[in-house]
Amino acid sequence: MTPVHFSFTSAFILGFMGLAFNRMHLLSALLCLEGMMLSLYIMMALWALKLDSMTFSAAPILLLAFSACEASAGLALLVATSRTHGTDHLRALNLLRC
Repeated sequence: MTPVHFSFTSAFILGFMGLAFNRMHLLSALLCLEGMMLSLYIMMALWALKLDSMTFSAAPILLLAFSACEASAGLALLVATSRTHGTDHLRALNLLRC
């Protein structure tokens, strides 16, 4: 494994670990998701450049578009949660009360 692949794989794993273990605020969870998506985007872009094929060149752009949609939905959820509950703590959210 090259150092570039190792660094982006470790960035993805660190984002996943932050998402799994640091569940205090909704904003920190969204930032961990964005870090994971950014590392996936860079890994897919480097993979498409390494293969030098036109068939894989659209995949990173498609992933970036889905990442932007995920970020906008997450921020809308953050605003709605902070307006209704008054906080962005994940412990304040209860799916049974909604």
